[in-house]
Amino acid sequence: MKKPTVWTERNEDEMPTEAVHEPGPISAAIRKLWIGEAKHFRDHFLRLDPESRRNRFGSPVNESFIENYSARALAPGSVVHGYFIGGELHAVAELRPFGKYFLCEAEAAFSVERDWQNCGVGTALLERTLLAARNHGIRTIYMSCLANNRRMQRVARKYQAELRFGAGEVIGEVANTGPTPLSLVREFIADGHGFATAILDVHSRMFHTA
Repeated sequence: MKKPTVWTERNEDEMPTEAVHEPGPISAAIRKLWIGEAKHFRDHFLRLDPESRRNRFGSPVNESFIENYSARALAPGSVVHGYFIGGELHAVAELRPFGKYFLCEAEAAFSVERDWQNCGVGTALLERTLLAARNHGIRTIYMSCLANNRRMQRVARKYQAELRFGAGEVIGEVANTGPTPLSLVREFIADGHGFATAILDVHSRMFHTA
């Protein structure tokens, strides 16, 4: 399968690129997941190969764990971005605050299916996560991964993450700045585009099942 090419835009003077792809029949989009899309979430985790699943959760997990996790993953307070190809979710970035409400610190977790690794998807999701965290007043984001997960560590270093190595794991700490009018507009535009994309995906699935 031909992979869409993904790149990121970090210049604050320009609007973000919502979906980046080569010409052709494959459409790619990064957007937020909304309450009610837990099935996308679950199916993505079930498609992860054993190594990618272990990298995401820190240890091997079974289908029952994934079912339970996915059912509560889109709870209010969390921000989850997904990378969609033709309406199917293939990568996820989760942002969860420490505490009941968004405070100044949060944790982030990422998962990318094997066929979509090494093509910029993780970096694009991290950028979108940093933007959302910035606009929610989160100043520090912690990302935990296994010590052998070099791919995630490379992504974290792109954003000057301070990496601390512990017993079998790595903690990445990324400092974030506060919101600005432009950063708020960037997220607003991205969310609007993402909502429109989600509606089109629903209509497309309804058309194909009719």
